[in-house]
Amino acid sequence: MGRRKKIVQECERLMDKPENIRNIAIAAHVDHGKTTLTDNLLAGAGMIADEGEATRLMMDTEEDEQERGITIDAANVSMTHEYEDTNHLINLIDTPGHVDFGGDVTRAMRAVDGALVVVDAVEGAMPQTETVVRQALREGVKPTLFINKVDRLISELQEGPEEMQERLLSVIADVNELIRGMTQDMDDIDDWTVSVEDGTVAFGSALYRWGVSMPSMQATGIDFGDIIELERNGERQELHDRTPLSDVVLDMVCEHFPNPLDAQPRRIPRIWRGDDESELAEGMRLVDDEGEVVLMVTDIGIDPHAGEIAAGRVFSGTIEKGQELYVSGTAGKNRVQSVGIYMGGEREEVEHVPAGNIAAVTGLRDAIAGSTVSSVEMTPFESIEHISEPVITKSVEAKSMDDLPKLIETLRQVSKEDPTIQVTINEDTGEHLISGQGELHLEVITQRIERNQGIPVNTGEPIVVYREAIREPTDTVEGISPNRHNRFYLTAEPLPEEIVDQIKLGEVSMDMPEQERREALQEAGMDKDTSQNVEHIFGTNVLIDDTKGIQHLNETMELVIEGLEEALDEGPLAGEPVQGTLLRLNDARLHEDTIHRGPAQVIPAVRRAVHRALIAGKVALLEPIQDVRIDVPSEHMGSASGEIQGRRGRVDDMYQEGDLMVIEGIAPVDEMIGFSSDIRSATEGRASWNTENAGFRVMADNLQRETIMEIRERKGMKLELPESIDYF
Repeated sequence: MGRRKKIVQECERLMDKPENIRNIAIAAHVDHGKTTLTDNLLAGAGMIADEGEATRLMMDTEEDEQERGITIDAANVSMTHEYEDTNHLINLIDTPGHVDFGGDVTRAMRAVDGALVVVDAVEGAMPQTETVVRQALREGVKPTLFINKVDRLISELQEGPEEMQERLLSVIADVNELIRGMTQDMDDIDDWTVSVEDGTVAFGSALYRWGVSMPSMQATGIDFGDIIELERNGERQELHDRTPLSDVVLDMVCEHFPNPLDAQPRRIPRIWRGDDESELAEGMRLVDDEGEVVLMVTDIGIDPHAGEIAAGRVFSGTIEKGQELYVSGTAGKNRVQSVGIYMGGEREEVEHVPAGNIAAVTGLRDAIAGSTVSSVEMTPFESIEHISEPVITKSVEAKSMDDLPKLIETLRQVSKEDPTIQVTINEDTGEHLISGQGELHLEVITQRIERNQGIPVNTGEPIVVYREAIREPTDTVEGISPNRHNRFYLTAEPLPEEIVDQIKLGEVSMDMPEQERREALQEAGMDKDTSQNVEHIFGTNVLIDDTKGIQHLNETMELVIEGLEEALDEGPLAGEPVQGTLLRLNDARLHEDTIHRGPAQVIPAVRRAVHRALIAGKVALLEPIQDVRIDVPSEHMGSASGEIQGRRGRVDDMYQEGDLMVIEGIAPVDEMIGFSSDIRSATEGRASWNTENAGFRVMADNLQRETIMEIRERKGMKLELPESIDYF
């Protein structure tokens, strides 16, 4: 295996030259051809044998990925490419396009400096393209565009050169509109729009392995006329030989994506809130391989031989075997057992990995996707923003009691690898609940438990996750402790949406310096006095301490917060999480004697007060909703829009796009369960559709009581609501 050894040596040589490194992600809508493109690049770089059509999907290593034909886990690969007489090391992450796996996309963007956006020439920019571009730009990652499946315009749609050009230009215009809209307020980014003239757009066919760009056409003399002719005559091999896709794309990557030295000074302030005057900050800006070690973990994988592998971007320092490193949010240190880089899709152990590279490290047992790992204790990187929250839950039980310990271990592992999955273990019922982004997300996870761990499981019906929120401000309510010696006085009001969004995006948190937090809250519309008294933020709820000079309150505050969190975790209606509420503690009476104001007194008193305040504010159930887009031939338009309307949804827009009708609307997640089989039969299988989680909205009053009762019954709660809930 001499060739492989050579490649590994070449990669090791290039690792130390950050100016020749490019860290990039491929991102696109589902089925637009990212994974096939990645195979091409690997073949072109000599990492996998180049044989005929690229349909082997090297990157989709899991059986289920191959069966479903979609990428589920972001996979890392590295390759070398010679451009202008210099060899470059390209670290690439192939990300999933399916909406249920958006969390992987956001994490991948954190590790790279450039995003190759892939768009299907026939379908054009789709909702998920927009989401992916937005995630890249928010992380300060520079985009370029590859328009794939151009062969279909020629062979299936029989378009001539003018029509083709028009269609391709409109795709470019759509993508640029997205980029412009996202970057106009960013001071640190000049013009990032893509264009054919600049060479930041390429066209081609990943399946037939040919591609062109403005620079490549100038170099090879091949233009669209030649392409149409060769494609029509079926001379695809010649097309590939004369203008191979991998060269065109990898040249674009080397020329137009920033290397770590260019990118890190711009990216560090966006993703890290620490002291920018410190030596540590300087080390990260300069990509200093002799500085302190800083690694941002973006992915945790399992290797049957080596155990857990943490993959991530090294921003400064050099990682080597035997180092003792801190993992943010955990005590003590972890010892690095091995470091490696990816070669093709496989991990190769090396002596050390310096700053500016993507490393694969074993031995970091405390790390989860999103951890900051470093040689000194430091402010961690901003937590990775998951734009979507879990909206659907399934219960999972081991068929045999003997498998229970193994199942618990596996579920823990699952939540470590994919932070967008939440796992709760109900000690009383022995039920394990997994919550995720959609039906497919959970289906894949449960299948993997059975297949990879060999644990047969029973899964329950999908359950939708609701939220509870108040609708109006309240007067003061009182909560009294069981011994009647402690009293808490609270009011509640709905938090304005701007503030809720800032908390969700991590722009406002309790980890920030107080001054910064106050400014962020005031900017989002909170008045000055309130912003100065923020005591605690839990989920998207805020506790304000408006009390003046109450004895013993300081030492009792921890218990107050505990009571508050318990009350907000399980709202008064159906024990669902409460969101978007501002609670003010106006006054408190506390017993002098510590023994009479312990946890058993304070926690129930506060919990009661919070629930009373919520009920006084007319708390109601919110249900998760999804944006739905259906593309369908016009003769099936009626039955397709009927599918949305029949699910308590509404249709917001219908318009023609090419030869298809597009229907856009929203519908509750609860009603969307089983949508895929219904829409297939309603449209004779000719519809394609896309759903994206769109947050929560208040459920209609006439459905509230019934839904609340169903949830209470499922959770084994009392079936009568408190008297004071008579407003539905």
